[in-house]
This record gives sequence, C-alpha cells and structure tokens, in this order.
Amino acid sequence: MYAEERQQAIVARARAEGRVDVAGLAELLAVTPETVRRDLTSLERKGVLRRVHGGAIPVERLGLEPAVSVRETVLTAEKERIAKAALDELPEEGTIAIDAGTTTMRLVESLPLDRELTVVTNSLPHAMVLASRPNVTLHIVGGRVRPRTLASVDEAAQEFLRGIYVDVAFVGANGVSRARGLTTPDRSEAAVKQAFIASARRSVVLADHTKFGDDHFATFGQLSDIDAVVTDTGVEAELVEEIEAAGPRVVLA
Repeated sequence: MYAEERQQAIVARARAEGRVDVAGLAELLAVTPETVRRDLTSLERKGVLRRVHGGAIPVERLGLEPAVSVRETVLTAEKERIAKAALDELPEEGTIAIDAGTTTMRLVESLPLDRELTVVTNSLPHAMVLASRPNVTLHIVGGRVRPRTLASVDEAAQEFLRGIYVDVAFVGANGVSRARGLTTPDRSEAAVKQAFIASARRSVVLADHTKFGDDHFATFGQLSDIDAVVTDTGVEAELVEEIEAAGPRVVLA
C-alpha cells in the first residue's frame, strides 16, 4: 500500500470512529508504529487530523473547517466519481447554479463542452475555470468572500440569488443526516446554500460518504427540500435507506 492510500485509509477510519490510535493502525495496516506516526504527522500538517496522545482525531470533531487547499487532497477519486455521476442531472441546455466546494469543483471541470449552459456560481475558483469556457455564460454571485472557502456570502449574495431562477442547483454539504438534514459549519454559507436551493427548479446535493450521518453547526435545509443526493459507494446501505425515506433520490457513484 502506498503512503497516499494508507493515509486515506487512516482519515476514513478516523472519521468513521471519531479517533484512531497508533497501535491499532499499525496492526490494521501491517506497518510499524513509526510509519503510522509519520503518516499522522503528515495528515496533521495537511490540516485533516489533529494529533492527540497515542493517536489522532479528525478536525471535524474540533469544530474546525478545513481550508479548500486541504479538502482538495482528500477523497479525490470519490469526488471524481461523484462529479461524473452528477453530469446526468444536467439539463440538455439551460441554467444551472453551482455552489462552492471541492466536490462541486470536480463537476465544474467535468462540464461538457458541447452543451450551451448559463452557470451561476459563488465560488472564485469555479469562476476562474468557467470564464474560459466558450459554451458557458457565466454569472458570479457578489458579496463578501470567505477566505476559508473562497465563496461569496452575506446579504448581497442572498439578494442576487433571490432574483434568479435556474433549472438545477448543485450544492455541497458538510453534513447529511435524516435527523438534522443538510448542515455546514458557517451560518453565512448556510444562508447562501439555502438561497441556491430556493432559486432552483431542482436541487442536487453532492457529498462524499464521510458527510453522511454527520451534523454541523448551521442547517441550510431538510432532506425533503432537495431532489437528489449524489455520493460514492462508501456510504452505508442503512444510511442510504434513511435518506431516501426522507425524500431525495440517492445516486451512488
């Protein structure tokens, strides 16, 4: 197993169980404790885990929100599959809105070049990619830009979104659960995500399996507010059943 694969396994286990310990990981991965400690140190430097005595815990448990540069390096294969599956939700032509996030960025990069689309986004990185696409008419949502996510937020962003109506909104989420619905760490981002959903004929949430069963500080919608959730095959079957029972289709990529 390569170091990147090993570290992805460590992060997945930490998120599933709430913490990991060096001895348990060494046995699970068939490596030395020293190798595990080096992996934990590397993951801490990336901002994904926080070292504690004898092991590590995911930063989500500390109430921290990883920066875009950190999230871009996590679960890349799963995010690619989610983006490809989400292409089936696109209209043949028309208007879509794409929320900020690293999974939605994969969707931006995968948009077909042979389809005329009007795209609305509140993400500076998304806009930089879309601005060079000849088949895309781009609209950028204004407002204050959060350095943590490079997304425009606050009242100006919400006002812009109240004045439009799109065919499909693609929205990211930090947490997806039947009990709390759709959640994210920041209230200003939650308000914009809520406005994205309200502005669309159909709304689709893109979220990898680590987001399921997780709850964060700010709620931006209930599961009944959306039409579909696109995720990867790592999500537990029981959670899929819970989500679908609440309303939206679940697409496994």
